[in-house]
Amino acid sequence: MTGRRRSSSHRPRRTVRVRSSRAAVAGATLAALALLAGGCGAIPGTGSARDTITVMTWAPIGTNATNMPGVPAMAKAFANYVNASGGLDGHKLRVLTCNERNDPSGAATCARRAVDEDVDAVVGSYSQFGQEFMAPLEAAAIPYLGGYGLSEEEFSSYLSYPVNGGQAALLAGDGRQLARNCEKTALVRPDTVAGDDLPDLLDAGLTQGKRDQATDIRAAEDATDYTEQAVEARSSAGDGGCVTAVLGDHTQTFYDSYRRLPQDGRDIRVSSVVGSVDQPLIDRTGGADGPFEGAYVTGWYPESSDPAWQPMRKVIDKYAFGDDDVDPDNPGVQTTWIAYTALREIVSAIHDNTVTAGKIVDTIDRGVTVDTGGLTPPLRWRFQDMLGASGFPRIVNRDVTFQVVRGGRLVAERKGFVNVGATLQNTADGF
Repeated sequence: MTGRRRSSSHRPRRTVRVRSSRAAVAGATLAALALLAGGCGAIPGTGSARDTITVMTWAPIGTNATNMPGVPAMAKAFANYVNASGGLDGHKLRVLTCNERNDPSGAATCARRAVDEDVDAVVGSYSQFGQEFMAPLEAAAIPYLGGYGLSEEEFSSYLSYPVNGGQAALLAGDGRQLARNCEKTALVRPDTVAGDDLPDLLDAGLTQGKRDQATDIRAAEDATDYTEQAVEARSSAGDGGCVTAVLGDHTQTFYDSYRRLPQDGRDIRVSSVVGSVDQPLIDRTGGADGPFEGAYVTGWYPESSDPAWQPMRKVIDKYAFGDDDVDPDNPGVQTTWIAYTALREIVSAIHDNTVTAGKIVDTIDRGVTVDTGGLTPPLRWRFQDMLGASGFPRIVNRDVTFQVVRGGRLVAERKGFVNVGATLQNTADGF
């Protein structure tokens, strides 16, 4: 989410990580042996050996709150795919994974491991604890490419390169979407520091659509029952209103409590954002006969049936080796695919036998453009490409999509992307 605790946008002098002299000598010896062996280890057609690119991807797995096992699983599938196809511009891709455990210390542990492993980038990861993981990465000059977009640091750190607008864009977009359809809105959100920003973001979208601000209803993000919050939300929405819940994995638990309330004859629509409601959840809860039929859902990317996702689906089918965690309809999996797509294009732009964290950062900062095949607008992270709004200055992708559940499937309510940059600026300005 987007807890605005501090800004890390100031760029200190980059730290140069130097390996030990013993490691350097050993590396030189191995390189000499490789040359004497007649180019053993060279990528065919390159004429010289290219080093291995090592990256890390982390996400919470097996916790009591939101879990994203598909994020590291997608990273491994992508590595299998590119390594079977000659690597990233001839470089073998090595992917390390880490269980962030949905915990501040877990996020810090994963970041310190990335530093210890001397990775070239952290790619496509999921964590709300940006303060804990960005500080070690900044100290070691390791870029954070295409994170899920939960923390303020992902949109303020000079070493973070987001591929979407994060929770900020989703909530602003949700407000815009609901303003078109709802007389009143009630928001159920986590009672956390990260959750405290969500009402302002939603209200910015509602206000732009000339609607009243939402009723803010706080809830524990790991509760097993939300009857009290469900009663308050339905009462606040009134007839012709909407209830939107953004509780991650526990959004289902909330709507289970909501559905058990006695019927009172009022017409109230439900809503959420991707990451809290997605196609796998809709399928698990009964599809067209479940609680989400007719729900409004704001996303970052086109609906899962869009042809632009076919390259990802083919990779999953062939290279995930039956790993059920890699669900192509999951937004964490989708974001990781886009992040690794960006890495591939960045490495191709470097086009060198050696790829380092510094070269990745320099190539991005110089203005490399990433084409994601229509899943996002073209991505570029120059200063002039960034939103510059307080709290999330490094957003370069301001687009969201408006979706709705029809016949048990998430489909486009409105075709194409909706730019919420002005809405986010209004939030920063206090609308």
